[in-house]
Amino acid sequence: MHYEFVAIPDAEVPRAAEALFQHLLDTYASETNKTASVWRMVPDQLLDYKPHENTNTIRAILVHQILSERRFFAEFVGTDEPPAESLLPAGDSSADAYMVKYVELAKARLAQLASPAMGWWLEKRPFFGGLLRQRIWIFWRRVLHTCHHRTQIQTWLRLAGASVPAIYGPSGDVVWEGADPTNSVEAAGRGG
Repeated sequence: MHYEFVAIPDAEVPRAAEALFQHLLDTYASETNKTASVWRMVPDQLLDYKPHENTNTIRAILVHQILSERRFFAEFVGTDEPPAESLLPAGDSSADAYMVKYVELAKARLAQLASPAMGWWLEKRPFFGGLLRQRIWIFWRRVLHTCHHRTQIQTWLRLAGASVPAIYGPSGDVVWEGADPTNSVEAAGRGG
């Protein structure tokens, strides 16, 4: 798959101290790239768009993503994070300013996530509701949470009539020669 925009190239993803955990770093960088690709598609005039009175605006989702990701990593995973008051771009920021800040924060985490040994990843940590969960579980929960909010923004963009980038394959707006989405029983039957 070829992406039009890559915020964190493969060459900038550090190598994990334990090769078993390289997939965590590769996936975090990849999901950050996908999220940044969606955020950069947000026209500034749609930052305060929401499709229903009971939903958040796109800006509120961007703010929540940046703030909640910092909390997940600081409180539950245990990485060193910048002070919460320094996270958001100043003033009435553009979508691009949120995206740049989001990528900057993700890049800073990658080095921290590369160095720990297996014991660190498997250590149980406090989570919401008094739960204890392994760091690796909390990490994957964060990745899924990010996907959820990225999909919200994609949906809001589509409902507002804006373009949506390709994420895991072609979108309604982006296709390419050789794309092979699984939209048929025949395609699903390939392999095994």
